Order: sequence, then C-alpha cells, then structure tokens
Amino acid sequence: MTQEHLWLVDPCASEPYCLADLGQRPMGGTEATVLRVLSGLAGKGVRSRLFQRANTGSRVSSDPLFYTSLQEAYRAADASGVIVVINAWKVAIKLRKSHPAARILLWLHKYPGRHNRKMGAALVHAGVEVVCVSHSHAAHLRRFLGDGVTGSPKIHVIYNPVTDALKPDATPRDPDLLLFASAPHKGLAEVYDRFVAVRQAMPSLRLHVADPGYMAWTTPTPPDGVVGLGPLPQFELHRVMRQALCIFYPQSTFAETFGLVIAEANALGTPVICQRGLGANDEIVSTADQAFECSDTSALVARLTVWRRVRPRIKTHDAFRTEAVVDAWFELLQQSAGVTIAPPEPAPTALAS
Repeated sequence: MTQEHLWLVDPCASEPYCLADLGQRPMGGTEATVLRVLSGLAGKGVRSRLFQRANTGSRVSSDPLFYTSLQEAYRAADASGVIVVINAWKVAIKLRKSHPAARILLWLHKYPGRHNRKMGAALVHAGVEVVCVSHSHAAHLRRFLGDGVTGSPKIHVIYNPVTDALKPDATPRDPDLLLFASAPHKGLAEVYDRFVAVRQAMPSLRLHVADPGYMAWTTPTPPDGVVGLGPLPQFELHRVMRQALCIFYPQSTFAETFGLVIAEANALGTPVICQRGLGANDEIVSTADQAFECSDTSALVARLTVWRRVRPRIKTHDAFRTEAVVDAWFELLQQSAGVTIAPPEPAPTALAS
C-alpha cells in the first residue's frame, strides 16, 4: 500500500473507538480485539489505518494507528497490501472492485445467517479469504458453505487476544456472587431461569449483570437476587470478575464464535459455567468441568458447591495471549505477495490492559 501495510475496515461498530478508549470505557469484544491486534502489529512494524463506519472524518491520535471514515476506503487509490474487513462480506466484495491488487481478508466474529448462503461462491470469485476466531467457528462455517464443494473460500483460524495483564491475584472471592457479563440477547432470560432454580437450593446467591451496552436490547425482568451493573469499563468489569465465584453463563440459545468473556475470566483465575457443546465453549474453557449440561439444576448446584468449597486453579490457554495472537496475524500478513514489513520506527504507544 502507499503508506500503510494494513487497512482494517469496520463497517459494523456503532461508534468510533481508538486505543485511548481500550480499558477505559465500555467496549464490545470485537472492537477491543481489533485494537489489541493492530497495536501489537504496530510493534512489529506494521502500519495500519482503521476505517470506521461511525467515524465522520480523518484524525491522527497519539497512538500508532490512523483513523478515518469508512467511505475513504472506497475513495482511496488502489491498494496493493492487505485489507481486512470485519464481518461484512458484501463490503469485502465491494472493496475488491475498487482495490483489485489488494489481498482481502474477511475477519468473521459471528456466524453467518441463512440468507448468506451465496457468500462462499461470492468470496471465492472475488479472491477473498476468511479468518475465523476459533476452530469450532471455522468448522461451522465450512459446514454452512459446503465443505469440499466449489464455492468455499480459504479459511484461516486466529483466536481473539487476551492481554497478559489478566492474571490471578489475591482479590478475595465472594462465594455468593455470580456474574453474567454479556449482552442481554446472549441468553439472559434463560440465565435468569437457571439462577432462580439454583437459588432455591442456595438462597444466599446473588447474580450481578454487566451489560456491555453496545446495542439496545429488550431485557427480561430480573428476578430477586439480581443486581444490574450496567455498562462497565474493562478494568471495572475485571475487578468484579476477580471477586465472583464464577461467570454464570448457563444458556443454550446463543453460540459464541470465541467467547472473550470466558477466556478473560479464566485468565483471571475465575471459572465459568457454560453449556457443553454450544459454539466454541468447549474449545475456550481451560478445564472440561466448566462446560456441562446446564439444564440439569442438580449439576449446577453441585458444581457451585464444589467451587465454594475448593477454589479451582484456572488459567487461560497460552494460544489466546496477545503475543501469540499477534504473531499469528503477523505470519498471515507476511504471506501476502509484495508486502514487506520493515523494523518498527518509532516504538508504539504501550498497549492498554
């Protein structure tokens, strides 16, 4: 490319975001992941430009990224490096028309809906590759597109990053505190039902609910024992995670493609209760006892009882750590013909935790 090796195009985020926001205000997992990856790549000499739908004009901040509006991605001169598009496959196809020389990657953070059946053939025709965020996510996409059938694009797997700052510490655990830390549409109504059921056996339990606040959703009426925390900046959310007995996520309706909350909680030493066999749950939890059949109230009560008595030793997988994830992205970028990564100059702003 002319000045940047990498263009990251985000047509989805409802408001602008930059590195200065990371950890300081409520933010969706996708946006946090984008910033951590781009910041890490900056440390390896990869210059990036972040195009955002919600950004109305170009601006340069003190961090190593350059931010501009989504429309600039279409108006800019033909790119010859790498363009990564978040989730929107039709945007990737449209960008191919204006940038025929670029390598284009579609970075999926969600499962495609049934109305996207034609995306496989369209991506192949446009020469667009796909990056999935877990092996279970990639397997689902291959089944969706038709594994081994003409019309399936090349698929890579790179996990979402968990910062090294997230480690267990001496924070006292509250044996009565459960935490739900996801958007309400991710099975909150079912979580409430499960909480009511286990609370009959363990009446001292409390459930705190942290909503990332990146979208407006209809929320179910909370039962007794539920405390709404609203949107929390990451440092505050992680403080509550450290205090909680566990992340309480016993729902069977919303499948995570990765599950950043699960990975971050495990990194802090906090266990997670989640549905076995749903989305990426089994792949992301660090111990098998965290994923089981959550419709079984007796199993829920038994697991909580064990964790109240003996605190499990939990950590996240090394493959999720930021350094490993950035290395994987760097290797993928190095595969691009004509893209040469120079030594960094100067050192970028330190990554926020």
